[in-house]
Amino acid sequence: MISRTWHGIVPIEMSDSFKKYEYETGVKDTLAINGNRGAFLKIVDQGEYVHFFLCTKWNSMESMIAYAGNNPTIAVTYPEDEKYGLISDPIVIIQEVGDDSDPFVAFENFHISRVNLI
Repeated sequence: MISRTWHGIVPIEMSDSFKKYEYETGVKDTLAINGNRGAFLKIVDQGEYVHFFLCTKWNSMESMIAYAGNNPTIAVTYPEDEKYGLISDPIVIIQEVGDDSDPFVAFENFHISRVNLI
C-alpha cells in the first residue's frame, strides 16, 4: 500500500472556508478513484496561518496516478486555490505503508528517544 501526503497553508481567516473546500476537492476527488483506501485530513493552527495535511492511501501507483496524473510527486492544484490564499508545497511525499489506518492518530504511549551521536 502507498500513501501520498500533501501540505499547504492558508491565512487563519480562511481556515473554515478552506476546510470545506478541501473536503469538496482533494478529499472527495481522491475517494472517488478506484483503488483509494482512504483520505485523512489534519489541520494545525500556527500563528497567522493554518497548515493542512492531506494523506491519501492507495492500493497501487496506478490508482494514485489516476488521481494525480503521470507525475504523482507534484501537488494537484485546483482552479480556486488562490481564492483561499493557499500556499501549496509543490511536491508531495509518497511512501510505502503497512495499512490503511489514519496516519494522524496520536498514540498514547508513543515515545521518541533522543540519540546522541558522537
